[in-house]
Amino acid sequence: MTATMTPVKKRSALTKGQLPKWAPYVVLGLALILSAAIMALIGFNAFGWGILTAILFTAGLVGWSAAAEGGRKAKDKLATCLVVGSFLVALLPLISVIWTVLVNGLPGLTDPGFLSTSMNGVTGAFDNKTVEEGAPVVGGIYHALIGTLLITAVATVISVPVGLLTAIYLVEYGNDRPLARSITFFVDVMTGIPSIVAGLFAAAFFFAVVGPGTKTGAVAAVALSVLMIPVVVRSSEEMLKIVPNELREAAYALGVRKWRTILKVVIPTAISGIASGVTLAIARVIGETAPILVTAGFATSINYNVFSGWMASLPTFIYTQILNPTSPSNPDPSSMRAWGAALVLIILVMLLNLIARLIARMFAPKTGR
Repeated sequence: MTATMTPVKKRSALTKGQLPKWAPYVVLGLALILSAAIMALIGFNAFGWGILTAILFTAGLVGWSAAAEGGRKAKDKLATCLVVGSFLVALLPLISVIWTVLVNGLPGLTDPGFLSTSMNGVTGAFDNKTVEEGAPVVGGIYHALIGTLLITAVATVISVPVGLLTAIYLVEYGNDRPLARSITFFVDVMTGIPSIVAGLFAAAFFFAVVGPGTKTGAVAAVALSVLMIPVVVRSSEEMLKIVPNELREAAYALGVRKWRTILKVVIPTAISGIASGVTLAIARVIGETAPILVTAGFATSINYNVFSGWMASLPTFIYTQILNPTSPSNPDPSSMRAWGAALVLIILVMLLNLIARLIARMFAPKTGR
């Protein structure tokens, strides 16, 4: 009877000379423990702990890889660690901002009446009563929220048609003509102008047309449109350029006119990118403070008419609550209102991105039959 031999499991030639899959986790665990011990000796700090852990992890993983796999794969792992580390470093400010705004803004946002009342008639006596007696915080952001929505909506109505039509001219009709080159140059210049310059331009324009001292939501909308139009033009132009020429040629071969080809073929194909560009433009201006202060002033009461009277917005509300608090008490109800308004502003930008995605999905060309 011959005895059966148990086959010895050998490593494949493809996996020979490679680190095991669990190696990064072991190195990370050792780096966390060692860096925590070092930080405990010199004074523990969460930020320093993270930086030291990253350095020890990179050194340990690259050293182990160099010993087991060779210099080539060790260099590859070093590059991977640097790329991932750079991504995490870039992500840290975003996480920090969101966390800070959430922690400081949620108490104001959850306060009763914060979203449904204005600051009309609110004085320091109310804030002092809140601090001394624990009374509810009086005053909210309703007037500033309405002002932000109205001013941004009017600015969007002005900017999107102008910017989209300009982009269509540059891509479909410009053909590198002198006028097209001039428009491109001025759009590039307008992209980098400071926001306060746009506010001063709108104020001076309405000063010459209407009269001195004109501060309304419409003037602020014109100032914001000066900032929005270059972004809409640039983003729409790039989206129109990536539409394949074969689609245009196919429409022309069927006898479709150029304007109808642009309307029915080119724009629907690029609508996803155009919607994203418009959203980017709105997000670019919805948090502007200086042009709103110059052109619309600041109001504590609700104003639904963008063509008459001063109008508040969320950025100017935050600015005035921090710079000129209703009552300099501690804790400060004005700071609570300002952080709550900042949180609402971030939520608005997030909602705009979601709406842009929905619009892009609704109007994107269908790929099925």
